[in-house]
Amino acid sequence: MKQRQHRQPKRGALTRLPPAPPPEETVISRVGADGDGVGALANEAPLYIPFTLPGERVLARPVARHGEGWTATAEAILEPSPERIAPQCEHFGTCGGCVAQHWAEPGYHAWKIALLQAGLRRAGYGDAPIGPIVAGVPGSRRRIDLAVRRLPAGVRLGLHRARSSDVVDLTACTILHPDLFALIAPLRALLTRLRTLRKEASVVINLLDSGPDFLLRGDAPIEQTDRNLLIEFARDHGLPRVSWALGVATPETVCLLRPAITSLSGTVVAPPPGAFLQAAAVGELAIIDHVLAALPAKLTARSRVAELYAGCGTITFALAPKVRVAAFEGDRDAFTALRTAANNPATGGRVEAIQRDLTRQPLLVKELSSFAAVVLDPPHNGAPEQTAQIGASGVGTVVYVSCNPGALARDGLLLKQSGYRLESVTPIDQFLWSARLESVCVFRRS
Repeated sequence: MKQRQHRQPKRGALTRLPPAPPPEETVISRVGADGDGVGALANEAPLYIPFTLPGERVLARPVARHGEGWTATAEAILEPSPERIAPQCEHFGTCGGCVAQHWAEPGYHAWKIALLQAGLRRAGYGDAPIGPIVAGVPGSRRRIDLAVRRLPAGVRLGLHRARSSDVVDLTACTILHPDLFALIAPLRALLTRLRTLRKEASVVINLLDSGPDFLLRGDAPIEQTDRNLLIEFARDHGLPRVSWALGVATPETVCLLRPAITSLSGTVVAPPPGAFLQAAAVGELAIIDHVLAALPAKLTARSRVAELYAGCGTITFALAPKVRVAAFEGDRDAFTALRTAANNPATGGRVEAIQRDLTRQPLLVKELSSFAAVVLDPPHNGAPEQTAQIGASGVGTVVYVSCNPGALARDGLLLKQSGYRLESVTPIDQFLWSARLESVCVFRRS
């Protein structure tokens, strides 16, 4: 009798996943790092439920696997938290920009500080001296990165839906500066007419002192008709500059009606199109104030500070009146803006701009040893290679500006292992109602 042969599944064949469990009641124990409330099924599998708060009893419907547990939606809030409030924005719950508009300020701030505390504990600083949080301000965000999608019914312009590639058409926004929000409706009308938009595009707008600086990244070549429409839009809405790029290519200037400039601590800078700038003025000022307060008390006329990941000079030109600055930046266009501003006679020759990719070529111990302090504002993923060199150098003061408690935990551990104590931490809620948190951490070595 022949034995039945078992066929092996074809390579690439889909594996059928187990069905999601039925809806179940759960109590939210905490809010996690992404802003989701965390509960559990009866079998103890964790549930991650957006827009829920600690202590709430909810009817949760699991929808997708997430690690050992499930992401879920709250079909009903059976017992709401006393900290639950009405969100200010009509898009809250669909737009992926905000995760915590439903949370009263005391609990919301305590959650953000707890995220920072958890990161610092992982770095070995369990008793970190965390100061009061610098609160964010609605209507103050001066940078927006918008998604664009052309559909049969028209153009959608807005932010991505949470955990989705869908675009939520923006008709309200409580965090965006009014001067930027005023551009949304006319920009949507403009985009419907542009041939450089076939299916998808993106728009970045920075609110500079000279007006909104506009960068469009299209998915098709630009024609003269499009250029004319963009120039007309700039004139009608007071834009100093409009730039365009095909996909991720280097942008080109479509029109420059006046210099696209902004002042950073009194120094005029011309940022490149789509440049990274601090998201809100209140956040920028708080970062600068706490960085300056952290400088060593005894600085001489010859003292120098290394500023790493300097960007266009947000911190650089605040440091310059206090100390000589060697400012390092890897991005070519940001470095060009930084160097041009640093060469202005008004800076008094106190800023040296150096182009260097610090991820591939971090400053080494010998290079760091001559500096009185190091100030760094690394990207979201942190700077482990560079932080290791800083720790080994023994430089007396390290001021670390972080936008990611997770990366801070890893880099802070490197400093802890090198003998640094954490003198102060200032949380700055620059990204209002999001799961992100800025902080200024001051490390000293005796």
